[in-house]
Order: sequence, then structure tokens, then C-alpha cells
Amino acid sequence: MLLKSRTESDLLKLLRILNTRMSLTEDDLKQYLYQKKGYEGEVAFDLFTAANLNNEIFILNDLMLEITHSKFQLDSTLIIQDTIILCEVKNYEGNYFYKDGEFLIYGAQKPITNPLHQIKRAETLLQQYLKKNGFHFRILPYLVFINPNFFLYQAPQNDSIIFPPQLGSFMKKLNSKPSNLNGMHRKLADQLIADHKIESPYPKLPAYDYHSLQKGMTCAICSSFFVTCGERKLTCNDCGFEEELKSAVVRSIDELKLLFPDLKITNIIHDWCTVVVSKKTIRKLLKKNYKIQGYGQWAAYE
Repeated sequence: MLLKSRTESDLLKLLRILNTRMSLTEDDLKQYLYQKKGYEGEVAFDLFTAANLNNEIFILNDLMLEITHSKFQLDSTLIIQDTIILCEVKNYEGNYFYKDGEFLIYGAQKPITNPLHQIKRAETLLQQYLKKNGFHFRILPYLVFINPNFFLYQAPQNDSIIFPPQLGSFMKKLNSKPSNLNGMHRKLADQLIADHKIESPYPKLPAYDYHSLQKGMTCAICSSFFVTCGERKLTCNDCGFEEELKSAVVRSIDELKLLFPDLKITNIIHDWCTVVVSKKTIRKLLKKNYKIQGYGQWAAYE
């Protein structure tokens, strides 16, 4: 049973918007692609578990917790009987090899952050969290490689590592475990969800300001600016996707508010959208979807 779904982080959303509306530096582009690929891998694992898990299991995706001033992230947390299954999901692609306890990119002799250390840290901090909150569960950590185009040379003999061909048998193993969830399991799941922290992405962002960003409405699918605004539809001239105009305007306003959380939303939205949308239409959408603050010429939407 899925109790906490996964959503895109604000950091990923912001980097995607900025990648569309400005030229990112090489480092910022790498950060965006890294965030994007990681999220896609986690979503792929979510879909796989949804399709293959039929045992009585509580599933909590994408938790950020804190214990003794240390924050730790859990990609996928599965609660089953007396056990918590921790899954650290990696969407690595290409050839890697394992040597002297390190993961290296094949051919480059370049080490990467050891994912086994990541999952061990998460296990240790989660154990402290459980003890503090009075829960007694054993923890089984797994490092899951989701991408079928990943290969690890000289892979260690470690039962906690799940490679792409082993995903099916891993699901069967979880389905075969006896599981009878009760109020204690639900209490733990609710506590984990309640303690989930939302990270602020702003310190990690490239520098930008309103005037430096390209204005205009974009396609919800391919992010193209080459769109046509009809009376009721916004049509992408690149991929052909059609979106309700009202939905497209609200999406554009949400992007603006995400980029500039302290900005008062007034007539600036006409400049932001650039396409011909009547002030009456935008005013209706603002009233319906946002909260008005102030009166008359000082009125703005939050």
C-alpha cells in the first residue's frame, strides 16, 4: 500500500525552468541533469514496485528525516512485518568497476561517491531515529541499480546489492515474506511522514533575476516556446501537444512564483506570459487559484 508518493523536488523544478529560460553554466547543467536522471530512476523503481509487489507492505517514497542535527534521505522505505526495507536507488548508466572498496567509472579511473556508504549512513541514522521514537524494527538496506544499461565489473559478493536482472527475484522475495501489518506499523508510517522535511533548494541555484530570463509560455511536454495561443487551447508547434489555456496560464504563474517566491503577482503576469491572454481571463484565474492580499492598486496575489 502506497502511503507516501514521490514528487519532484523544488530544486529539480527550478533547474528545469532555468534551463528553459536561460543558459546554464556547465556545472549548473550537470547538476540539473544529475537531479533529473536520479528522479527518473526513482520513478522507474516506484513503477516497478507498484506493478510487482502484492504483499501487505507499507510503501513510503522520498523521505527526508533528521536526527541529532543530521539530515538523511530515504529513496524508498518498505515496512513489512518486523522489518524496514531501505532501498537506495541509483540510475547509473554505462560501465563501472569496483576496486578496493570504491566504485569507479570504467576507463576514466575516476571514483564516484560510494553508494554503499550512503545506504550505510542512512541505515545508521534511521536506527537512531527508531530508537528515539520507541520503535523496534530491524533494518535491511539494499542498494538498487535500476538502469538496465548499467554494468559493474568486479562486483563484490554482497547480497544487499540488487542489479537490474535481479529486480524480479527481489520482488518475489519480498512477496514471499510473511506480513501482517497492524496499528504499530501504521503508527510508524504516520510518524515518518509527519517528520518528513522539505528541503529549501534556493542556496544551490545559479544566479538569476527576472529581467535575465526569457519570457513566454512554454509547452508542458517539451518546454518549447514555439506555441500558439488559441481561444481555449495552447498548442505546441513543435510536438503538437494541446493544453487547456487556463491550465497553461496557471502553470506559468506557478513557475513565476516558484522562481520568485517573494514577488507580488499583479499585472506582471502579462509580461511573463507574453502571449495574448485577456486581462479578464487572467484576473479570473488569479481569483480562483490564489489568495488576494491588499486592496485596489495595492492588491496582489499569493
